[in-house]
Amino acid sequence: MTDTTAAPVTVPGTPATARLLAEAARAVDAPDLVLAVSRNGVRTVHTGGSAEPGPVPRELMAYELGSASKPYAGLLLARLVAQGRVRYEDRAADLLAPGFPVHPAVRRITLRHLLTHTSGLPGLPADFYPQAVPRWSTDPYGGYPADRVVRAFLRARPRHRPGTRWHYSNFAVSVLGHTLAAATGTPWEVLLHQQVLAPLGLDATRVRPGPDGTDAVGHRRDGTPVPALDTGGFTAAGAVRATPLDLLTFLEAHTEGAAGSPTDSSLAAALTEVTRPVLRRGLRHAHTHTLTWFQHPTPYGPVLFHAGATLGQQAFLGFRPGTGLAVAATATRRVHRADTFVATAYGLLTETR
Repeated sequence: MTDTTAAPVTVPGTPATARLLAEAARAVDAPDLVLAVSRNGVRTVHTGGSAEPGPVPRELMAYELGSASKPYAGLLLARLVAQGRVRYEDRAADLLAPGFPVHPAVRRITLRHLLTHTSGLPGLPADFYPQAVPRWSTDPYGGYPADRVVRAFLRARPRHRPGTRWHYSNFAVSVLGHTLAAATGTPWEVLLHQQVLAPLGLDATRVRPGPDGTDAVGHRRDGTPVPALDTGGFTAAGAVRATPLDLLTFLEAHTEGAAGSPTDSSLAAALTEVTRPVLRRGLRHAHTHTLTWFQHPTPYGPVLFHAGATLGQQAFLGFRPGTGLAVAATATRRVHRADTFVATAYGLLTETR
């Protein structure tokens, strides 16, 4: 891969980290690439890519996070719980549509089940696919609005009893978003801004496309551009857009000792809560999860991370609790079978002392 820009730093990074990021970037082929590392608040950011850089520096562009939006939903839920506005064990159907007749299994689904992918719901509603398949590579979600997501939930027949099996579900996390909006009487976008984005100073993070020229453009595998993602009614599961610098700010808030730690008690409690392991799954319970992060062991301590992909972009967020190390990475090429992006970003998190 050819670097077409200098490697900018927001706080003077270390030469060793700069060399590490430059070497890692050679393994990723994408029109635009940003690899960003924070060590106790000291940031090193490497930008590059095969495309010509635009007027806005790559690290100041907003990138689609896809499923890496879910940690934002998790932190929001944890803060509302810390404030006493909802409980993890609240039943979603009771908050979303009180008194509405639903399947007994749906009645048992709690906010915790929705967030931890243990609700028994499928990855997407069954009736999602007929409208999505004809436009799978351009706009699969835009034709499935919020009210349809809610209706699909209320008439659902979960595959498994809630709380018994883990199955990754964009459907479930989207329902969580609509449920929290109903419980608080506040639209999801406003609620996220009030409870997470504004308190953490995430001024360059949003859930809709920004002004012209400020959003990164995704690309298919062959390099042709794709339109901006429209998540329809699945906002909570994948609509967040952020600059790499804002991603570092978000991650730094999760690491102990980082500059600018929140002083608000409910936010501090939420940041602690989302790093606590809550379930194990798989053979010999090898896979550990917090409320919203995947957790893996490393020689340097546990790492928490989440990746995401949209029609033409990828993102990776990760940190090591208690060490001050955070890694954020973005790329503007659709994921493919031999893709090295996630492995490269994960390696920065797990192989770095």
